[in-house]
Amino acid sequence: MDMPAVRGFLTRWLLVIPPGVFVGGPSARVRAALWEEARRYAGMGRALLAYNTDNEQGFAFETHDHKWRPIDHEGVTLIHRPSDRVAPRPPSRQGWSKASKRRRFGSG
Repeated sequence: MDMPAVRGFLTRWLLVIPPGVFVGGPSARVRAALWEEARRYAGMGRALLAYNTDNEQGFAFETHDHKWRPIDHEGVTLIHRPSDRVAPRPPSRQGWSKASKRRRFGSG
């Protein structure tokens, strides 16, 4: 399906709030079909599905190709967000070589 066809397919059951954001309350069966179609269309892109359910939080969600991943923590779904920070380099060891002495004392 091309983009206009997928958009038309989704708007049969959902409302378009801003472009690319669809909201609605379809049945679980229709929601599953819509999610499969959205994932297929997204390909290498990202997609997010959030829906009401009978759990402690009152909702659940699924992701497609997001760096942030939902994880279960004692029955509560949390988002695991990978760190973009680079791990600090360990301090260089001070050796006894001539090069190490030059670095330490700043002599050339």
